[in-house]
Amino acid sequence: FFSDYIYKNLFIERCMSVMQSGTQMIKLKRGSKGLVRLFYLDEHRTRLRWRPSRKSEKAKILIDSIYKVTEGRQSEIFHRQAEGNFDPSCCFTIYHGNHMESLDLITSNPEEARTWITGLKYLMAGISDEDSLQTFEEADKNGDGLLNIEEIHQLMHKLNVNLPRRKVRQMFQEADTDENQGTLTFEEFCVFYKMMSLRRDLYLLLLSYSDKKDHLTVEELAQFLKVEQKMNNVTTDYCLDIIKKFEVSEENKVKSVLGIEGFTNFMRSPACDIFNPLHHEVYQDMDQPLCNYYIASSHNTYLTGDQLLSQSKVDMYARVLQEGCRCVEVDCWDGPDGEPVVHHGYTLTSKILFRDVVETINKHAFVKNEFPVILSIENHCSLQQQRKIAQYLKGIFRDKLDLSSIDTGECKQLPSPQSLKGKILVKGKKLPYHLGDDAEEGEVSDEDSADEIEDECKFKLHYNNGTTEHQVESFIRKKLESLLKESQIRDKEDPDSFTVRALLKATHEGLNAHLKQSPDVKESGKKSHGRSLMTNFGKHKKTTKSRSKSYSTDDEEDTQQNTVKEGGQLYRLGRRRKTMKLCRELSDLVVYTNSVAAQDIVDDGTTGNVLSFSETRAHQVVQQKSEQFMIYNQKQLTRIYPSAYRIDSSNFNPLPYWNAGCQLVALNYQSEGRMMQLNRAKFKTNGNCGYVLKPQQMCKGTFNPFSGDPLPANPKKQLILKVISGQQLPKPPDSMFGDRGEIIDPFVEVEIIGLPVDCCKDQTRVVDDNGFNPVWEETLTFTVHMPEIALVRFLVWDHDPIGRDFVGQRTVTFSSLVPGYRHVYLEGLTEASIFVHITINEIYGKWSPLILNPSYTILHFLGATKNRQLQGLKGLFNKNPRHSSAENNSHYVRKRSIGDRILRRTASAPAKGRKKSKMGFQEMVEIKDSVSEATRDQDGVLRRTTRSLQARPVSMPVDRNLLGALSLPVSETAKDIEGKENFLGKIL
Repeated sequence: FFSDYIYKNLFIERCMSVMQSGTQMIKLKRGSKGLVRLFYLDEHRTRLRWRPSRKSEKAKILIDSIYKVTEGRQSEIFHRQAEGNFDPSCCFTIYHGNHMESLDLITSNPEEARTWITGLKYLMAGISDEDSLQTFEEADKNGDGLLNIEEIHQLMHKLNVNLPRRKVRQMFQEADTDENQGTLTFEEFCVFYKMMSLRRDLYLLLLSYSDKKDHLTVEELAQFLKVEQKMNNVTTDYCLDIIKKFEVSEENKVKSVLGIEGFTNFMRSPACDIFNPLHHEVYQDMDQPLCNYYIASSHNTYLTGDQLLSQSKVDMYARVLQEGCRCVEVDCWDGPDGEPVVHHGYTLTSKILFRDVVETINKHAFVKNEFPVILSIENHCSLQQQRKIAQYLKGIFRDKLDLSSIDTGECKQLPSPQSLKGKILVKGKKLPYHLGDDAEEGEVSDEDSADEIEDECKFKLHYNNGTTEHQVESFIRKKLESLLKESQIRDKEDPDSFTVRALLKATHEGLNAHLKQSPDVKESGKKSHGRSLMTNFGKHKKTTKSRSKSYSTDDEEDTQQNTVKEGGQLYRLGRRRKTMKLCRELSDLVVYTNSVAAQDIVDDGTTGNVLSFSETRAHQVVQQKSEQFMIYNQKQLTRIYPSAYRIDSSNFNPLPYWNAGCQLVALNYQSEGRMMQLNRAKFKTNGNCGYVLKPQQMCKGTFNPFSGDPLPANPKKQLILKVISGQQLPKPPDSMFGDRGEIIDPFVEVEIIGLPVDCCKDQTRVVDDNGFNPVWEETLTFTVHMPEIALVRFLVWDHDPIGRDFVGQRTVTFSSLVPGYRHVYLEGLTEASIFVHITINEIYGKWSPLILNPSYTILHFLGATKNRQLQGLKGLFNKNPRHSSAENNSHYVRKRSIGDRILRRTASAPAKGRKKSKMGFQEMVEIKDSVSEATRDQDGVLRRTTRSLQARPVSMPVDRNLLGALSLPVSETAKDIEGKENFLGKIL
């Protein structure tokens, strides 16, 4: 085994050696001929560096920040180079960072390119197979090929393991079997690493189904899969296939038994992931009208960062389409030489050609799935360039725009995703029918321009004889960097704790003051020089207070005429125009997705309208007319987009709009954080095809989503979640004490996200000084009224003396949970996971019963308390029964001050050295459509504990679909007789 393992790594080690020695390559840059640089991998294999460079220490790329590596001439910069200049087999591109920056490189021969591409992809993969070889090399500080006991202790600390030194020395001596006593060779270290990595929770689970043996027979494995994992169609051949795939010992394979290592491999495989393997494929009915689906939607798709200064890139369209997004946004403006461009108007974002955007969409739209793509066109172009837009759409998309064969049935309704496979829908304005087909152009409403930013956010550019563009842009960039830094620090689990509008105002006021003081823009008997920023603060000051009380559509759309004095001159910003000219060619491309003004949610009987709301207007509609809004969304499409004040490209909470049945809830895909994690989880199900079927209660009929019992006639789901253990939990990257090397003290928080009545949180106790294999063995119970739209969010935190630090998260749709013993892999962390047991019951009645579930452990049904042979294991999971207590808290929710937030951090978890108190369980009861005996925070989340929690999640997505051919789990209900017998058997 070890020789095969080393042989497998020989080629990789050669690649690493070449990369660390360095390779001369040409670095292409925009607008230049290229620079020759020496690129090399640092000694720790964590950074790609190059020299010479004016950036000095900043000339580096973290391996963890690399998004992808593409071969050949695929990037935008390569496309701009003349064809034939470079051999494609010598070219490759590294995309890295949150903004998808590209590093375009050219080697002298194809072999060097292949070496770097292979090596980088290997490093990006994270070497996820518990790479003992790399661990050994990292621990071998002096490079002599041997590890002494002190190096082992240092390794244990790095791995977040705090075992007693006596226990470490005992395992060290057991592994040290050769003549050189006191040191471990690589083979001996593998034995030691295996002993250290033994999953005691899985070992006890294996013992419970193997009649106290150290392996499972085929029959015992089948019994485990049927009883615990709730799988059906478990055959002998299926169990033998598991043994063949996951068993390590050849002797066990011959005997057709599964030992502890094979059982561990199986339990950690995607076959036992918490996400239902069936949901990696499209499984929902795709023949219903478009309005019956949630549709993954992007806002300002072309931007790589903020709304003011960031780069616009066509690569962003490829990225979001490959991630499953089905509605992308294109902001079209007049460009030079008659060529329309795409960028964020009235800002300093860069421009890209509309033609390049359409070609990229055409190339990537249907690579991952064939369901329709909606092209949301924000048209700000002249008639001449509108005709150019229509020409490109028809010329590049060709038959993808032909919708003449789509049958909507006898009744007027939208077509289905199935019938629109391979098609692209153009969402935009349509000429009114009264004009007639012979009208070449006409006026249409421009009051619902979804992306025309409000005047407080506009940069109105005015050029004079001189220029200070660099000074202005530099000042804006510094202010924006300050804003983004503040945004990253704030509590992203609590969006109200940070006001973008206030920082925006400070940014503009500071910039105006800077321009007035600058000698380039002062009046000196000559014309004003430079580039001046025109903003309208008068309207902002006058209307902010009224908007906080009532969001008026007219107030949001209209802009009052105000004057701004700048540099001794007066400039006037007029009212935004209400109509615009539209050409017939572009109008005819809009079929089922006609953008209409959002005056009211009244169904006029027409089919194919798309109503657009900013988040502020949509918030008012959801609060005041939620049921009417839901009925409207049963026939038409609604798009919700972020407020113009989110200049840092932050995202709003999509949940309230999903709860009202809104289909196109558009988010900034370039901004990682809680909201995008929820969005990813929402659309991960149903094969990540970008279309998720809404619950039938939202497609027909209506209900009040804010009710304490919104669906009294329907059964509720009870989720009994037992958090057992954690595996290889890393130190938080932004921990205050991380650089001192402290081992983490982890705890797990579970949050239910759905209808307001279902939103709640609960958490486990803290385990001190163990991030490698902490054990909690705690049971959390939740009741969910509408599981079809609920999300289950697992968060791991590190408790520290002044609060807590975020370790990782995983969010899964409730409908994709599978019962039994499951691993929850944290997003973006290769091996980090938590081990849980899931039970899902159906409960009936208006009142949600308080069901006490004893915190039984694996030892209970092992009979360990009566078996002297297992007495030594009692301390592993020894916990008192979990008691339930109701906490009567006030309904009053007040705005938290800064001091409150600081206190919240200190109250997030029990302090080290103090007895860990178990948290009470509290059921939600409907009393006159209100939730009592609970406290809701400002996000509408029910907290089941007096310890308020705060979060700062930052993680990257990872696709763990490594296997896909294993049997299906069967959902567990209270009517499942076999499940009942098993449940009672555990207690007894």
